[in-house]
Amino acid sequence: MVSNSIYAAIAKEGGGAAANAGFVDLGEKVIVFDTFNTQQASQDLKLLAESTTNQPVTWVINSHWHGDHIRGNQTFKDRMIISSESTYTKMKDVHPSRIAAQKNDMNGLTNYIQSLKDQLVQNTDAQQLQYQINFLSELKSSLPTLELVLPNQTFKDEVTFHGKKQSATLFTLGGGHSSCDAMLYIPDEKVIFMGDLLFVDCHPTFFEESNLEHWATILKKVMLMEIDVAVPGHGSAGTKEDISKVIHYLSDLTAIVRGSHSIEEIKIPAKYSDWSSSDVFLQNIKIVEALLNKGTPIL
Repeated sequence: MVSNSIYAAIAKEGGGAAANAGFVDLGEKVIVFDTFNTQQASQDLKLLAESTTNQPVTWVINSHWHGDHIRGNQTFKDRMIISSESTYTKMKDVHPSRIAAQKNDMNGLTNYIQSLKDQLVQNTDAQQLQYQINFLSELKSSLPTLELVLPNQTFKDEVTFHGKKQSATLFTLGGGHSSCDAMLYIPDEKVIFMGDLLFVDCHPTFFEESNLEHWATILKKVMLMEIDVAVPGHGSAGTKEDISKVIHYLSDLTAIVRGSHSIEEIKIPAKYSDWSSSDVFLQNIKIVEALLNKGTPIL
């Protein structure tokens, strides 16, 4: 609970949510921000939102196209689901084949889960392995009935929602983490939902589509806004200090790769050593190297 009208739904490790979501009571109007990775998790989110606010969900927002933020959409298919135009297009182009491939490989997933269970006995990091097993089991449970539900409304730059108590503005400054990232700002409460533009105390994930220069620029613009609480896509609710940390992380990793002869020898800097998802660090380093080799402008 961020305030009396704003709630952050923070994903539990190893569950079916995979990423954070949340909901906002505007006064007789309720917004859900992102829908988790599975319909089981999104059903829990819908139940919580409607029981807490005593109102049906009015609008549902997809911050960007990645599956852990949109695969729960089918729970809300009778509601107004909104995304940027770019996010809608990417969802429509990418997810049908991805979901079909996963459904067609249920045996492969089952066998992989069993292989992980077989490793449990001899593994020294049993907790992380158990989290992975639980997550994949939730994914497996979702697949037989999973259907892709696309947004039924899009916006270009910004749209404002009005309720009897307050308003909220959905906006995008372009792509940083993904090809297009949207945020929801509630000015009266000084709260912002940032999707995967913000990770708190965990390594932010870079992809080939990520634009680190734009990402840093977006975060610097957000820093100029009146914000007390920033809800990330992953990690616990944070503040402007956490936004600043991600800006430095983007800059630090770029500088490290530029100054290194071998990325395989790069170690996690001490100030990020206690962040979770440390396995993401090497992937991020490789992405930065690939972007530099392609001559992509980054920081």
